[in-house]
Amino acid sequence: MLKKNILSLLTIIIALSLIGCGRRPPLPPPTEVAVATVMPQRAVLTTELPGRTSAYRIAEIRPQVNGLIQKRLFTEGSDVNAGQILYQIDPAPFQATVNNAKASLNRAKALLPSIRSRVERYKELLTDNAVSQQEYDDATSSLNQTEAEIQYWQATVETANINLGYTSVTAPISGRIGKSSVTDGALVTAYQPTPLATIQQLNPIYVDVPQSTTEMLRLNRRLKDGSFNQNEPNQKNVKLFLEEGVAYPLDGKLQFRDITVDPTTGTVILRIVFPNPQEILLPGMFTRVIIEEGVQEQAILIPQQTVSRDLKGNPVVMIVDAENKVQPRPLALERAIGDQWLVSSGLSFGDRVIAEGLQKVRPGSVVKAIPFDAAGKNAKPGAQSRTNGGK
Repeated sequence: MLKKNILSLLTIIIALSLIGCGRRPPLPPPTEVAVATVMPQRAVLTTELPGRTSAYRIAEIRPQVNGLIQKRLFTEGSDVNAGQILYQIDPAPFQATVNNAKASLNRAKALLPSIRSRVERYKELLTDNAVSQQEYDDATSSLNQTEAEIQYWQATVETANINLGYTSVTAPISGRIGKSSVTDGALVTAYQPTPLATIQQLNPIYVDVPQSTTEMLRLNRRLKDGSFNQNEPNQKNVKLFLEEGVAYPLDGKLQFRDITVDPTTGTVILRIVFPNPQEILLPGMFTRVIIEEGVQEQAILIPQQTVSRDLKGNPVVMIVDAENKVQPRPLALERAIGDQWLVSSGLSFGDRVIAEGLQKVRPGSVVKAIPFDAAGKNAKPGAQSRTNGGK
């Protein structure tokens, strides 16, 4: 015990003697922080939007003549081919109309040679005054009338054949046919409002995506000022996620952007075409799509853990200046890309942003900067990192 007291006394005496001589205790070494140096990076900018599927082509099957359905010739819910007969309407009355028109046409044709010969004879006799001009005119008029009747009955035969053909109701497109609204024996009318059935082509299939006009204008402005380009070979490739969150295996192609703005939602429709060979996508399904807007070649990306918030909620980072002093720097963030923030303003290439050790430093303090390892090799036990979501 006495020995410890003596040692403490000696320590105090030595300290007092040093102070009396004007010497101070050595300063602690600078705090070590890990910094990420801002370098230009290539950033692919994407947008995730909700969408809804719709059939590539839709055909509502309606009869073109009145009649009685004799037979339905397809299975509901099956795939049908263009030109395939779907319904057979009783053709008997239409066949009778064709036969009647043909008979009338043949009768008119049978009269034509005799009338034509009479006109030719009257023409010769007219020069010898053997027949009157009136008789010749009457014969010519009869010839013209007979020729007109032949043309009329030819058109009637053609119309009757068309109507007879309409008794076989065929598929105008290939696709999946739904349920039938009529059964055998049903009476149908031409161009009735209720379709007999509906065919939808599912491969390929459309996905309609609403995009806000605000986002569209922002994108157009950035294209004009050269912030990024849209000349990438995979620019129009679009990824799709199903309702359950599973990624669809095939990429789609952005086909066009509508030019009409929906006044109720302030959006325009982007139409995307996806191949659908397995018919996984069905009309009316909700989906999520990821659209590539463009590529920013000289982007500033920083780890999300480097960004904190001030009292007003504005994003801010701590940088290490040329004198190894800590300085705050307010930012303008555009979006998150993976585990990084895309910075639109506030940083320059070459700036050193503190990624680890933020809790141990204050603005103006001198620090020792070491390179930040994104894989976590700099991390020390008990160290904490900041992660901020949203702007």
